[in-house]
Amino acid sequence: MCRATQARARAYEVVDEAVTGRHNNFWDPRKQAAPEPTLAETNQKSQQGYALQDKRKVYKVDLSPDPKEVAAMEARRNQEKERQSQIFNVRTRLMGMDVEALNSQVEKQKLREATERRKEAAYGTNQVQYDLVAQLLDKEQAERTRRLAKKVQEYREQKQQLKNRCEFELWDPHQLQNEFPAHLSDIGPHCGPASLQWFSGEDLYRATCLRMQQEQFRYSLERQLQEQQQAKADEKCADMLSDQLRLAMDMRATQLAKLEESCRVAMMSAMANANKAQAAELAERQHCEHQCEQEANLMEIQNQITRDLLTENPQVAQHPMAPHWVLPYCWKGMIPEQQPAIRRVQEAQHSEKEAQRQAEQALDAEWESQAMRSAQAAMELEEQERELCAEFRRGLGSFNQQLAKEQNAQQNYLNSIIYTNQPTAQYHLQFNTSSR
Repeated sequence: MCRATQARARAYEVVDEAVTGRHNNFWDPRKQAAPEPTLAETNQKSQQGYALQDKRKVYKVDLSPDPKEVAAMEARRNQEKERQSQIFNVRTRLMGMDVEALNSQVEKQKLREATERRKEAAYGTNQVQYDLVAQLLDKEQAERTRRLAKKVQEYREQKQQLKNRCEFELWDPHQLQNEFPAHLSDIGPHCGPASLQWFSGEDLYRATCLRMQQEQFRYSLERQLQEQQQAKADEKCADMLSDQLRLAMDMRATQLAKLEESCRVAMMSAMANANKAQAAELAERQHCEHQCEQEANLMEIQNQITRDLLTENPQVAQHPMAPHWVLPYCWKGMIPEQQPAIRRVQEAQHSEKEAQRQAEQALDAEWESQAMRSAQAAMELEEQERELCAEFRRGLGSFNQQLAKEQNAQQNYLNSIIYTNQPTAQYHLQFNTSSR
């Protein structure tokens, strides 16, 4: 059974490889051309192909196909067809980078990350709630455990005392003393009918019992009266203390109100005094400033009247330390003696300027002649360079022609001797048949 399964699997693999074109013999142009197959080799390959087809037929006839393998092969074929339709279809094929697909992938990634963040935030919120619930449950469990331990301890103290145990009589240290106690009275559990200690119908301790009951009743009554009096006294004391406390609080509030009022009055008076002092100081300063301004104005008017500023005296413009300097803000104009001197200076400057202009013109002419000589030399150098370039191009052309002849001879040698087996159209049709 195992061999049959292996043989069936191998048959399906062979068929699948034949369908997808995995056994195509591709030609490698980097290798040297192989000689053409002979007739005997062609017949032998054909016989091998027929034998392989016969084996496939035998496998298909003899063995029933496995549904899972058939479904897998069909899925691979459909996937291959879909991939070929995407690659070989010119209208739907995309050359380069698919920007829309990349943008959609980026958007999906962002949406996935946002969803993950929301999930994590929801998980964090749930985790906090779960932690709070767990803390409450822990507190409740601890409180329940404490109450249970307290109840167990109370039960042990009340119901499981040492004297109530069953084995207490076995190791009681006072067992012998309690068996035969001393004679306490005429009534006892150890005195029987023959002991002549007590007779039916007698009550020897009636008066004692009545007296003890009266004393106990009087003691309880006195105790209740004392408790009531003490409660009344405590209540009066508490009322008195509360009244004193309220009175003290009221007095303290009154004192604080009076103190606050006195502070406010003192603050207002101090503020009023400060404002008055500032107002007086401001008035005094304004009066002093006005008086100083009036004095300055009078002094300026007097100076303007008595100074040489408004006069036509030319000596006013001379500097007191350097007589040849002129004060611009006091200058009244040139005197008649200064105008001829100014004219003579202007004529001297004009002649100097003319001489300088003539010198610049001579220098410019010299520069222009130098530039013309330099341009002529540059033209001669360019002519020589053009001649050298033409000679170089002629030599390069002859060298290229010789090199082209050698390359043509090499190419003819390769085409006629080396590469004799040229690929045909049938060879090119075997490509692009699969998407892999």
